[in-house]
Amino acid sequence: MKYKIALQKSDEGFSVSVPGLPGCWSQGATEAEAVENIQDAIRQYLSVRQAVERGIAAADAGKVVSHDEATRRLGL
Repeated sequence: MKYKIALQKSDEGFSVSVPGLPGCWSQGATEAEAVENIQDAIRQYLSVRQAVERGIAAADAGKVVSHDEATRRLGL
């Protein structure tokens, strides 16, 4: 699925957000870096949203696991 992004120049480089995914944002020193970073942020956002929808996040509330461990648990 493709998402529209909002890219803005800032004093530090570029900030980028995804209007269709509230709270999904990133930044980068260059436009290309910001776009690359938001692609990773979108993947992580969708992974967490899927976990919440499956109820896995509620079962593991308060536990901190690595991204790799969370991915393994979700079967992604």
